[in-house]
Formats: sequence, structure tokens, C-alpha cells
Amino acid sequence: MVAGAIRRAEPPFVAADYANDGKHHVLLAASGSVATIKIPNIVEALSAHPNISIRLVFTKSAINFLAGQSHEQPHVDTLRSFPNVEGIYEDEDEWAHPWTRGAAILHIELRRWAHVMLIAPLSANTLAKIVGGLSDNLLTSVVRAWDTTGEVEASTEGAVTGQAQIVKPKTIMVAPAMNTAMWRHRITAKQISILEDEWGVGKDGDEPGWFEVLVPMKKELACGDVGDGAMKDWREIVQVMESRLGLST
Repeated sequence: MVAGAIRRAEPPFVAADYANDGKHHVLLAASGSVATIKIPNIVEALSAHPNISIRLVFTKSAINFLAGQSHEQPHVDTLRSFPNVEGIYEDEDEWAHPWTRGAAILHIELRRWAHVMLIAPLSANTLAKIVGGLSDNLLTSVVRAWDTTGEVEASTEGAVTGQAQIVKPKTIMVAPAMNTAMWRHRITAKQISILEDEWGVGKDGDEPGWFEVLVPMKKELACGDVGDGAMKDWREIVQVMESRLGLST
């Protein structure tokens, strides 16, 4: 949380309350990268669709880039003013309300609610956490709890309807953003390979994947280096999301 900012704890959130709202549920997350400043652009573009619902998740590092520094970096709370933005969450919201048995758990409810998750930007650190299976904040907890086979949601729906269900795993789209040397590092190559080749949507094999990587572009980075590693242009990210959801432009 940035100094001087006032936290607003979201009310307890239960995914089932929104199961039949007829909207595309987009869980938009940002991790610690300068490219977080493009989140307002992405939100504004997506929120123009009346049949979309957006909830945002920020890591502690990401939220520091939206603290009202400039017009390009408005305070994160200003994102609430966009149409169809229905919640903004940070780590402290996970246990903002004393938990009792049977109560909702935020990272599970967000996973249940989302039809698709977009992490833009995905930092080198969060990439490493995801591939390593760490879940030390709200964002990585949602990813770690993702239903990677569709079997969990299938069994839940089957219990409700009394009929066997076949549910494909929902997609996590990621837009990496990091320094050129970090992007070209052999460790990064191995980690991206896991997302694309082992977990990727459209991979070979019987089991459908659940990850889609939006490859970075080449440009002058905020640090002054010139090369690949910059997050894919936010307009292209929006276009991919619109295409995947079948939204008209």
C-alpha cells in the first residue's frame, strides 16, 4: 500500500452471486513492472463493452506504480470510476474479514468467478513464482488454485445439476514485461517454455492447456536499454482479449 493512501476493504465476495449475470468475467492482474502504468488503458478499453465485468488484483509492487504520480499514473482508486469495474483487490483484502468455517476465501472465489485471467504485466519475479508453484500473495494464490483440468468445476456443476459435466480449463493469459537481459536470460527461457510447452493452450496431447503467453515486443525500455522484454502493446493485448471472448470491436 502506498504511503498516505486509504485502504478500502472490499465486502466479502462470493462468486456464486454473479454466476448468472450474463457477463464475461475478466480477472485483470498486475505484478511489479513499470508496464503497470498501462493498466488504466486496458481497463478503459475493455470496460467499453457492456457485457463485461472486470475485477483487478495488484501485488504490493505493482500498486506503487499507480499512486497518483501523474496523468499517466493515476491513483489505483480512480479505476473504480470506469464502467464494469466491480472490484479492486490487494494482498490485505485476502483476510480483511475475520474468517470463520464456511466463509468465502478470496483467492478461491476469484478463481471461481473468472472466465479468464489476464496478468499484464507479468514481472520476472512473479513468473518465477508461478512456475515454481509459490503462492505468497493474492495474485499467485489465485494462479496456484487454478482449476488446471476443469475437473473441479465439472464436479461442482455436476453436484448442482445432477448430471455429469465436461468443463475445459479456463485460460490464464500473461504479458511478460522485464529488462532485456532478464527476458533473454536462460532461466526465463526455461520458465516461459513451461508456460507454453507444458501448460500452454493448444499444446499437443490429450489434456488442454490453460496458459497463453503474449510475447513481449522490442523497444526502448524505461531503464534506457533497447531490446525485447517490453510488454506487448496494450492495444494488442486488448485485441487478443476481445478475440478470445468474442467481443465485437
